[in-house]
Amino acid sequence: MKKFSQRHLLGIKELNADDINLVFETADNFKSIINRPIKKVPSLRDVTIANIFFENSTRTRISFELAQKRLSADIVNFSASSSSVSKGETLIDTVNNILAMKVDMVVMRHPAPGACVFLSKHIKANIINAGDGTHEHPTQALLDAFSIREKLGTVKGKKVVIVGDITHSRVALSNIFCLQKLGAEVMVCGPSTLIPKHIESLGVKVETNLMKALAWCDVANMLRIQLERQDLKYFPSLREYSMLYGLDKERLDSLNKEIVIMHPGPINRGVEITSDVADSKHSIILDQVENGVAVRMAVMFLLAGQQGSL
Repeated sequence: MKKFSQRHLLGIKELNADDINLVFETADNFKSIINRPIKKVPSLRDVTIANIFFENSTRTRISFELAQKRLSADIVNFSASSSSVSKGETLIDTVNNILAMKVDMVVMRHPAPGACVFLSKHIKANIINAGDGTHEHPTQALLDAFSIREKLGTVKGKKVVIVGDITHSRVALSNIFCLQKLGAEVMVCGPSTLIPKHIESLGVKVETNLMKALAWCDVANMLRIQLERQDLKYFPSLREYSMLYGLDKERLDSLNKEIVIMHPGPINRGVEITSDVADSKHSIILDQVENGVAVRMAVMFLLAGQQGSL
């Protein structure tokens, strides 16, 4: 039986292609389970998982929570904004207090890059990074690649463009690592102010013209402009950004081929993507949401070391 090579899921960078494919194969099984009338399995019964979110996140938190409930895990939800953290308690104190309650696994989102790595060196529980600053968001990259594989049959050899705020996006970095490990070609596209210097050193192509990028790709992953992370003005206005980098029906129809449209959400409709594109047959945005639950079930199952039958 194949085994996951890591004790934690801190980022895609630490995984190999076998790990990623093992997550996908496990997620295939879980996806068939969550489409049954009875959606629960006892795979993580008696495993206690703490969801610790130092940043707001409705979609990721709900997806993890649903995945945990489908696996019959016991759940502790911890929202840092309404906790002792706002009174000055340190990260390690918070987690030690939670571990004193005998928690087996921690799902954490934190605004500081590397917070999950720091945590993994100090506590015994399995750690899953649900997003750390502008660093990585591994489960989002896994569900994105899983959705491409489901739609196109394989990720290998596909051309994927990631469009938008690359500089502030942990989704972009995790996607680059994941897609490349699976044999895809990756391009980033956006205003030059939102593309990090030296990103070519990661082996990606860079394009500032959206139409050229769309003509090149098989899949376009449209990122949200992360205004909450931007401490400077990186472009004149959202309206101008939308005119140059927003994907609408007209642009999509002008291509002489069909491409797959993705978005990690939440969508700013009318900014990076219009409603008629988001809701079109090209879009697999709702598939990504559904696949997120199956992929997160797979990750937690594999980290818990429950290698028996599903």
